[in-house]
Amino acid sequence: MGYLDEPQRWLSFLDDEDTTWLFDLTFLESGWSCTFGTTCKGTEPDDNGARGCCAHGAHLVDTEERNLIAEAAARLDAQVWQNRDLVVTDDDLFDTVDGDMVTRTVDDACIFLNDRTFAGGHGCALHIGALQAEERPLDWKPAVCWQVPFRLEEYQDGSGTRTVAVRAWRRSDWGDGGADFGWWCTEDLPQPVPGGMTWERHLDELRELVGDGPTDHLQALLKQRAQQAVETPVELS
Repeated sequence: MGYLDEPQRWLSFLDDEDTTWLFDLTFLESGWSCTFGTTCKGTEPDDNGARGCCAHGAHLVDTEERNLIAEAAARLDAQVWQNRDLVVTDDDLFDTVDGDMVTRTVDDACIFLNDRTFAGGHGCALHIGALQAEERPLDWKPAVCWQVPFRLEEYQDGSGTRTVAVRAWRRSDWGDGGADFGWWCTEDLPQPVPGGMTWERHLDELRELVGDGPTDHLQALLKQRAQQAVETPVELS
């Protein structure tokens, strides 16, 4: 059954600052994790997973993020980055699309994407470099690259009441371009293996998105749910 076909389950709680948090349990308690290089089919039609969701330049939040990416790129050598020799200055890393800063594309893919022929590894050179440095890939990559498919939305009503929702990205979240995707990874969510729920595998991403307080509370509630699910009822005589 596809993610969009089943009833959607949510968990909600109120924090000490009167913010209501909504978490998409259908997604967080699934077995989703990035399958780039394995079962990923890629967002572009007939791509066969070669580019995953890296077929376009990554949109950058601001100049600070641009500088972060440039600093991370400077730590990469040609052993882990296929396009290293194409970069002489920081400006060679970036482009502008519709007024937005993005990472440059090379051969119809992000400049940081190593193809399947590259001996240093297929995939994001920033991701590979971070792992080799024993650091978190999310600290090296553009925010959009580690946030997706986690989507954070914030709402405020007329009185200032704040609601924050964390859910899975859908095709429609990409605008008109989403309808043209050949495949999107949250449409069919796999069942989790023990210890392999999405929230368990991606706690770092959740913390970066919403902070320690909401994440700690969410983690405690989800652990409690998991424990209740495995407990055997005691029959009283």
